[in-house]
Amino acid sequence: METIWQPIKDSGHLTEKIVARIEQIIEESQLSAGSRLPSERELAKLLGVSRPALREAVKTLEAHGRVVVRHGQGVFITASADELMRDRLANQEVSMMELYAMRNVLEAPAAGWAAANASDHDIERLRLALEAEEEARTNTTDFARLAQLDSGFHLLIVEIARNRFLLQTLGILQEMMAAGMDTTLTVPGRLERSRQDHRAIFEAIRDHDIEAARVAASSHIIGAREAALSRVRGSSADDI
Repeated sequence: METIWQPIKDSGHLTEKIVARIEQIIEESQLSAGSRLPSERELAKLLGVSRPALREAVKTLEAHGRVVVRHGQGVFITASADELMRDRLANQEVSMMELYAMRNVLEAPAAGWAAANASDHDIERLRLALEAEEEARTNTTDFARLAQLDSGFHLLIVEIARNRFLLQTLGILQEMMAAGMDTTLTVPGRLERSRQDHRAIFEAIRDHDIEAARVAASSHIIGAREAALSRVRGSSADDI
């Protein structure tokens, strides 16, 4: 424990060194969330640094969520790095579940309405959209282009459903997903599953089978959700 409290050498980036040392103190001392660090004066003395330098490091730690400053009371530990990672993962999963739940609410009925309303011209447009996706998969896959075609396929179905409000709402939702996450088509096995799903949705709409269209669209969204969650969990595990 004594080595932890040795004064910090001035060489290098001082703020980063102070941050690293305080994190080391938190971990090796097994301080739990809610524990109070020594006062600013005492901590600066123990680490052999100036109080302004210490304040800068504390600001960094607070920005990272490692400590919270309560004016007039002191600096308190919030949570461990593992706990923060688990919280972040949980928040990501909840947000993703909500996004995909909303997609299901919008797109499953839309596929049914498209099956009921599709004209021969609509079916031909949807066939061509599906064909463009197939061509994009043949050679070296351009995932950025394929993601655009994938999004266009779903928007076309909503357009065929003849509901302008639904089309606008889904467009906004897809923009949110595109900004916040990479396409799930890069997840192993997802590319082929997506191809099969789109084919099933198309065939149901072509055959004017309302229930089959709804089921196929819902199954597709659930599969995409599971692929997205799998990637989040895998990347978060790699970060720990």
